[in-house]
Amino acid sequence: MEILEVIELKKYFNTKAEFLQKSCVVKAVDNVSFKIMEGEILGLVGESGCGKTTCGKTVLKIYEPDSGKILFRGEDITHLGRREMRSYRTKMGIVYQDPFGSLDPRMTVGSIISEPMEIHNLYPKSERHEQIKEIMEKVGLTSEQMNRYPHEFSGGQRQRIGIARTLALNPEFVVADEPVSALDVSIQAQILNLMQDLQKEFGFTYLFITHDLSVIKHICDRVGVMYVGKIVEIAPKKALFKNPKHPYTEALLSAVPSVNPKIRQKHIILEGDVPSPINPPSGCRFHERCFKKIGKICETKEPELIEVGKNHFVACHLY
Repeated sequence: MEILEVIELKKYFNTKAEFLQKSCVVKAVDNVSFKIMEGEILGLVGESGCGKTTCGKTVLKIYEPDSGKILFRGEDITHLGRREMRSYRTKMGIVYQDPFGSLDPRMTVGSIISEPMEIHNLYPKSERHEQIKEIMEKVGLTSEQMNRYPHEFSGGQRQRIGIARTLALNPEFVVADEPVSALDVSIQAQILNLMQDLQKEFGFTYLFITHDLSVIKHICDRVGVMYVGKIVEIAPKKALFKNPKHPYTEALLSAVPSVNPKIRQKHIILEGDVPSPINPPSGCRFHERCFKKIGKICETKEPELIEVGKNHFVACHLY
């Protein structure tokens, strides 16, 4: 069963280009569509600035979409106001990238975790203390740490606090926005394993945003690849890593280092810079850097996302 369906989602930002002295439109998310099944982990990967985080925040309606549809369990939540969205806020959560910047330094850990409970009036007041203790233990913290402040913890522990705050709402769907990118490699594995354990225990569905393909390979069931505001390929993890269809995906995977020193990898070096979302190229947005460009059609016609294998979709004129 689908827990989330996103249809032709768009999110643009108006900004002012100082050197041009005029207003510009940043097409951060431009006509993005995908589905997430209940209990699934869908990874969203791409270079910095491709629109991954904006997509995740728009899905949660932290940003209001400009057009398109967001369906949560079949219900259209696209145009719901703050009051109408309140009942959905306990079902949808987010884990932020920066484990320190996302926590209020003036609040104790116990207050940080209890705040969502108070806002949404969850659990009787007499039970909240026990609930906080239980949640802290679930994420690998102790109840003795309840009265400490965020600056007294390490980066990994702070991210555990952020996960605990999300867990306080007992959500069904969680957007994990690069939750391990700011952590040491040894700590990253611990946090990823924790998130997987919590998913198994509580049945979470994740939209997992990252630029690290090794993390995607470890935790995700399916993978969506974004480039300049658009999804160019989406497929089951094994199919994507074994047989990538889009040239951009090929280039990304070729950059992943091999753990076997005997395997000599062929690295695909992309020429040129990533286009600006203010003025993206016509046609396929990747055509200026593509090593498999087939002619004028790539420069003039935007490719549609089509199915080329079982649950394997790609937006490329090669297919």
